[in-house]
Order: sequence, then C-alpha cells, then structure tokens
Amino acid sequence: MDNFSTTALFVLSALTLAIYYIFPRHGLVSNSLEPPTAPTTIPYLGHMIGLARRKYNYYSDLSYKTKEPILTLYLPGQRMYIVNSVDLIQAIQKQHKSLAFPPIEAKISSQVCGVSQDAKNRLMRNVNCEEGEWGLVHDSTVAMKTALAPGEGLDEMNRVMIGCVAASLDELMPVGENKVVVRLNEWMRDIITAATTSSVYGERNPFTDKEVQNNFWQFEKNIMPMIVGILPSITARTGTAARDRLLKAYEHYFRTGGHESASVLTKNRYDALVANGLGIDDIAGLEVLGAFAILVNTNLAAFWLMFFIFSKSDLLEDIRNELGAILETTSDKDGKIVRNLDITTMKSNCPLLTSVYKECLRYRSIGTSVRQVMQDTLLDGKYHLKKDSMIQMPSRVIHMDSSVWGPDVEEFNPRRYLKEGDLRSQTTKRPPSAAFRAFGGGTTLCPGRHFATNEILAVISMCVLRFDIKPVAGGWVLPKTDSTNPAGILMEPDTDIEVEISPRDIFADGKWLFSLRNSKIVFAVTDEDQGT
Repeated sequence: MDNFSTTALFVLSALTLAIYYIFPRHGLVSNSLEPPTAPTTIPYLGHMIGLARRKYNYYSDLSYKTKEPILTLYLPGQRMYIVNSVDLIQAIQKQHKSLAFPPIEAKISSQVCGVSQDAKNRLMRNVNCEEGEWGLVHDSTVAMKTALAPGEGLDEMNRVMIGCVAASLDELMPVGENKVVVRLNEWMRDIITAATTSSVYGERNPFTDKEVQNNFWQFEKNIMPMIVGILPSITARTGTAARDRLLKAYEHYFRTGGHESASVLTKNRYDALVANGLGIDDIAGLEVLGAFAILVNTNLAAFWLMFFIFSKSDLLEDIRNELGAILETTSDKDGKIVRNLDITTMKSNCPLLTSVYKECLRYRSIGTSVRQVMQDTLLDGKYHLKKDSMIQMPSRVIHMDSSVWGPDVEEFNPRRYLKEGDLRSQTTKRPPSAAFRAFGGGTTLCPGRHFATNEILAVISMCVLRFDIKPVAGGWVLPKTDSTNPAGILMEPDTDIEVEISPRDIFADGKWLFSLRNSKIVFAVTDEDQGT
C-alpha cells in the first residue's frame, strides 16, 4: 500500500476502533437534510486511509467521483463537511458568525505555540466576538490587518524588503566569476527569508542568525503532528524541540526591545498582545506561528514562478519584453548606468507577468479554508450543518474544476488571467468571483497578500531581467510534490533543482534599483480587492 506499512495500518485501525467506542456517537447520526455522505468501503477508517495515501488530492477524488457540491465525511469522533462549490463557499463566507474561523485559530495557536495555560484561556475568551468586538484573537487580527493594508506602514515594509532583495541579487555572483550554481528552491527560500524578516523585525532581526532560520524550517517541516496533537511527546518531538529553540530567540528579541525599531506589523501585534494581558514568553510563542504565516508560502510561490517562467522560453521572452518596456535607464553623477524597476508600475503595466503569478498560485495551491459550525445552521436553504462539525473548503477542488475554469483546467495556462483581446487563450473560461482561492476569502482573506505579491514580483522581475538560468542536469523537469506539508498552502517540490545562473550580456554592467510609489494604488490580487 505505497508507503503505508502494515504496522501503521494496524495502529490506525486500533485507534479508530478505540475512539469509536470512547466518543459519544449520538452526534454523528445524520438526518435527511444533511449533505450526502461521502462513499467509503470502510466506515471511518476508509477516509483516513484515503487522506493518508492521496493527501491533498483525496478531496478532489471525492468531488470528481460524486459530483456533489458538498459532502459529509465521518471520521472518528468528528463530522466534517467538504465543500466543492463556489456558490456554497460564498454562502459560507456570508455566515462568518455561525460558521466561524476564530475558534479554530485559537485552538491551533494553543496547540502549536507553546504558550501558558493563561494565554490559552485568553485566546478562547470571547473568541467569536459573542460579547462584542474585543478579545485576544480579534485584537491581534485587527492589528495585523491594519498594518498590512495599503498605506504608509506597508510602504515602509515594502521599501525595506525590495532593498534586501536587490542587495541579495547584487551579492549573488562571486567576485571574478560569471556564473554560479545554486539549488533553486533553497535560493528562493534564502532570499525571501532574509527580505521578509528584515522588513518585519527591523534592524535587530533574529533571523540574521542562521541557527534561528534552521530552527524555524525544522519547526515548519514538523508542524502537522503538533497540530494533530496525538501523543505529541512521541509524534511531535522534533518540531517541539525546534519551536522551543525558536521561542528563546524571540524571547530575547522582545526582552531587549527589538520590536521598538521594527515594522508597524510587529509593533501593532506586540501592543495588541500586551493590551490583552500577555507576557513576553507568550508573545514570543504566538510570534512563532506569525513567522509561519509570513514565510512559508511566499518562498514556494517564488520557486514555482521561477520554474514556470524559465522553463518556457517563449514565455520568458514575452515577460522580458513586458518588463523591458517599463525599465528606466539613467546615469549617475559618475556616468555609470543605473537601471530602475518600479514595482507599482509593474503591477499595473505587466499583465502577462501578473497573469502567470496568479496561474502559478491556482495551479500549485493545495490550501484548505476551515470553519467550525457554532450552531445548527441551514446553508443555502438546503443543507443542515450540525453544531460542532468542521467545514473544509479545499482550494484544489475548486481550482481543478473544469466547469469553473474550462477544459484546460489541468494545464498551466500563463495567459489565463489576461483580459479579452490580450492574447488570451480562446479555450479559457473566465472564472466567477471567489473561484480563485489561493488567498482564502471573506473575513479570512489573507491580509499579507499585498506584501507577499510585491515581494514575489520584485524577486522574479529582477531575476528575469538580470540573469539567464538553466538546470545543471539539462532540461526543466517538473518535480514531484508527494511530500508536501499538508499544513501549507502551496505544493512543495520533493527534490530541489540545481541551476546555473549567469548575468545576461545585455545587462552585465551598471547598477540596479527598485522603486515603489504609493501602495494605495491597489493591485487586485483577488476579486475582493476590486474597488479597494
């Protein structure tokens, strides 16, 4: 059974039977108004085996097999609804009180962050704003959204970030050399980690210590057993140890006042947590999960964008022409060439590049939006959702639905998001609002989408213009993604790609700069940004 050993299957079966008899089962009895039950040959255990074997593809398998807009899955002690319809997703987003995310956020934070019991209690206090708009989860969310909204605070973060990106690329080539070999995913991760954390944490950024970076990525790799929380002393030992080492670095950062010279994001979050009665130890703990949010998916998006652009020579040439049209070339006082790329202009004048960016996110996205049913709820006037059940809205199901995207849904189409008349494929169907799920939607729409988009496009545009990049092994081969972390939003390559990088002859000399104008000129990353 692939990598599913007989011993593991035996243990899983025993656990399933134990939980089945221990948990009260009256709550798992269905009624005629509930969504149809997902088929399985082995009650309870069948879905667990399917998820273990097929991972993020399992929900797509069920959707394709049943053609149902919503399904009920019965797992040991838990009822789960899997939503496969854009219309139902929109209906769920409108009922954000009865079908809520904050309780899940609080539980994951309690499970993963190593915080005190007092902090866990505060996380759950008024968690769904039943008594008004206050509480630890609410206030920290508002602090984050305010900091990352287009405006002066985000502009400053962007300027620090693009300065770091430019410096990283300037320092790439060894002195006296005209080429260098790197592992593409690792290289993107290093650039993104340095630029993001410098922007967020300021001049006393703890991630300048390579050991802190290593601890973070070890924590990220092992976060899923910590979320599940079954026998964590055994299953989550590695991740917990890495998290605890990371915690110490954050504690030192906050105790020595590192946040005082940091970004508006770090300052806002710190002030919100202090206002809700948290001490330094617990603030450090919650920051661990904050780092997960700002780092993990950005570097993967940059990797996939690099792969799909450089692996298609025609597309690479078209994007170079698009970027070349907005590249400003001047001379400094010493007569040296200065090339400047304005990020704001790029987002509004480079439709092919931004289309490729969104298509990468659609094509490689595996994230799942989750909600908890807070009370018995009738969804869309048809489906009875029972209290305490979980809702999952897998982006992969929506992003691979041919009725939404057209017959080329399983292909990577770089021109999918171009407007009519902009060389857009005639077979491509324009998707409805809310079909693009890479950043979630509704009240949980990712607040960091503008910062992440600026960072990714800055890295990619400069690499496209400055360098020729080719695999050391020969042609570009799409890597498998079987080992993807299910806690992430994007697929991870199972193997890295060694590439040779050399400066383009046409741009071998001179100085390169980024610039950024007012971020209130909003690039619509999602349809929900329209009119912002």
